[in-house]
Amino acid sequence: MQNKVKELIKSKVSLAPMAGITDYVLRSLVRKYSPDCLLTTEMISSEFLAQTLQGRSGTEILKRNENHSPISYQISGHKPHLMELAAKTLTPYADMIDINMGCPVKKVVGGQDGCSLMRNPKLAADLVKAVKNGTDKPVSVKFRLGYTFDELNFVEYGQKMQEAGAEFITIHGRTRSQMYSGKADWKLIKKLKENVDIPVFANGDIISLETALEALELSKADGVAIGRGALGNPSLLYRIQKYLETGEILPEPELPEKILDLKWHLDEEIKLRGENVGIKFMRKFYPYYLAGFKNAKQLRTKLVLEEDYKNILELLNFF
Repeated sequence: MQNKVKELIKSKVSLAPMAGITDYVLRSLVRKYSPDCLLTTEMISSEFLAQTLQGRSGTEILKRNENHSPISYQISGHKPHLMELAAKTLTPYADMIDINMGCPVKKVVGGQDGCSLMRNPKLAADLVKAVKNGTDKPVSVKFRLGYTFDELNFVEYGQKMQEAGAEFITIHGRTRSQMYSGKADWKLIKKLKENVDIPVFANGDIISLETALEALELSKADGVAIGRGALGNPSLLYRIQKYLETGEILPEPELPEKILDLKWHLDEEIKLRGENVGIKFMRKFYPYYLAGFKNAKQLRTKLVLEEDYKNILELLNFF
């Protein structure tokens, strides 16, 4: 199984899961640039998935293309039987099943999911075993340094997850109490890497080639997982991968290229969700695509209020 994992992560770069962000369209856009980085879906609740199997809508979250491999499907939950069922359901789609043990959002940890599992290593280990029972694909875990600075249990926790059967770890270099504030501590990740025998990817604050290289140097990790850094910059993963493979530094995308990506992203979200919902869904992405140039703020202000597709295109074409 470890050889299979090594093949899935050979690019040394992965798209980190982000709820409501790393949907089918964003994954497809990243894949346009990188043919073999590891994609990860947004978090899929095992309880929600059990309900969809009983006839509820929402199965579009499973959507993928042939070229999306290698792809990891991430699930969340705290009930072993539902996590096993989720793994069985997702196995035909996935190359890997990832368990979310790092989400810091209040409603997730309040429901005993996500990072709250770091306070219950035994249950977390049982979840890994349950998912292993439900799939013949590799199983990975994503977690943080700990729940608070007084609970930095990531080394022992990672060892327990490995003992339970996890074959790959992605670790975000913050605690749950930090949420996304402060700075990710890549240096601490090195302690985990030194104390487990499975591959480890570093995550948090990796927004450029320079930060990726610094994270790899400080953490000694096997690769990097990129979340927010890919927003408005979907070629970033490929540019990091290219440098790691060849030493070649590819140029940062210029504004015209960013606008082309934005248009493609908008069109595909409209195809997926319908025009009204797709246009509103895209509003969260405008600040990432359209920044760092004269009148950027004014353009974004107009775009987030605009509901007409033709008017949006006119605004973008003007710039």
